[in-house]
Amino acid sequence: MSNLISALEWRYATKKFDSNHPASDADIESLKKATNLSASSFGLQPYRIVVVTDPAVKQQLRAAAFDQDQVTSASHIFVFAAKEEVSPEYVNAFMRLTADTRGVPFEALKGYADYINGSLAGKDTAAILDWTRRQSYIALGTLLAAAGELKLDACPMEGFDPAQFDEILGLPQQGLRSVVIAAVGHRSEADDTQHHAKVRFPVEEMFI
Repeated sequence: MSNLISALEWRYATKKFDSNHPASDADIESLKKATNLSASSFGLQPYRIVVVTDPAVKQQLRAAAFDQDQVTSASHIFVFAAKEEVSPEYVNAFMRLTADTRGVPFEALKGYADYINGSLAGKDTAAILDWTRRQSYIALGTLLAAAGELKLDACPMEGFDPAQFDEILGLPQQGLRSVVIAAVGHRSEADDTQHHAKVRFPVEEMFI
């Protein structure tokens, strides 16, 4: 636990990245694996994460993110995109994966699949998207904690035009909507924010 606390104390929302010091492939793979292990409702992971490294695409995204420098100076941009629909077919595919992974008959999971499908059946598109967006934020939290453990710098960002991001990345064709992004890389020595003391309410005040 002390390592995790130290990692969280070390991390901050990085404002300037060193574009000459990209995150290593090994660290990015570790970050992907950690984020993939994030909790989600029913375990369904009703979102996908687009990882952008192409400079030309990042330049387009920067224009859609109010010209924020992190979008182009960070080596990797993780775009969390929520699913617009969670269909019975998607749920059944997850159940088949569960059956294969755990070595149990698919039929044994039918009751659970029916329960999930039943709980989602009464929700309209707006309610489903609200739910999948919230699941995306859980994964973002996992990414930020894991990045700290890996000594990767990260900056969560909501300041962008989702419709433009969706168009640039072709998300509507995949039934996805961009929700939040995380710029990942290594901090620039010129980023004065790294020297600021972390400000949080006291634990005694936060927890009731």
